[in-house]
Amino acid sequence: MFFDFHYILNQLGSVGIADIFDILIVAFVFYYLFRFVRERRAGKLALGVILILLMLLISNLAEMRATRFILEAVVNVGLIALLIVFQPELRSMLEKMGGESLKGFRGKLDKSTASQYKAAISEICYAVENLSNSRTGALIVLEGSTKLGDVVKTGTVIDAQMSSFLLGNIFYDKAPLHDGAVVIRGLRVLAAGCFLPLSTNPDIVRDLGTRHRAGIGMSENSDATVIIVSEETGIISVAIDGELKRGFNRDELEQFLNTLLIKENEHKSVKDRLFGKHDNDGEEGFDE
Repeated sequence: MFFDFHYILNQLGSVGIADIFDILIVAFVFYYLFRFVRERRAGKLALGVILILLMLLISNLAEMRATRFILEAVVNVGLIALLIVFQPELRSMLEKMGGESLKGFRGKLDKSTASQYKAAISEICYAVENLSNSRTGALIVLEGSTKLGDVVKTGTVIDAQMSSFLLGNIFYDKAPLHDGAVVIRGLRVLAAGCFLPLSTNPDIVRDLGTRHRAGIGMSENSDATVIIVSEETGIISVAIDGELKRGFNRDELEQFLNTLLIKENEHKSVKDRLFGKHDNDGEEGFDE
């Protein structure tokens, strides 16, 4: 036989609790590193980094002193440079790794509380539909487990009960707070006129304007769900996890938000269905 089963059993028997935790931690770290590389522009640099490491290994084995000295210097400086260049992405990854149990919109709710959240989502969708019909630009951020206090500080705190009329008045083009984002926490409109970080993803369709880039950027830097209404076309879009889906109507948006934010157990299948092969459908001119 090719395998000594007694030896394997003896080795498995020597595995302790610390060894199991050690394996789980390493697997956890590698899993998040894989997701980080796969889902972000870091993936484009992965092959280059691997190539440099292979060259360094070959230079060590072949005793190529000059090449090894240069590559070691590149690796030492390059690690620091990567940390600086990918600071936003690393921050987002660490926030999601260390996120607490999902609360607010993403928490597990009892029937009474769930009905209140459904009513709030209905109010949001009604307001979004009216804004879309009148082609009034809007940017609505539904806070997840990552608190957005730094974003709230850039705007004006309202802390008012959810209302479609309130959202409509905020985004009225002659209102003082219309040119910015609204942040919603739980069942309340927390702040308006907030500034969001713009996405730096080079793969975003260039025809998308500032409002859409801000919505995508917010979803890249947190677990927030961002609703965007185009001022030029009235198209309703949703940004989540750095991805953009466009072309919602009121019923589709309400169904999506109810499933995503209340029925958390169905999140993955719905996200896969809506954000599959149709990201950035259609094109749109610059949208301030």
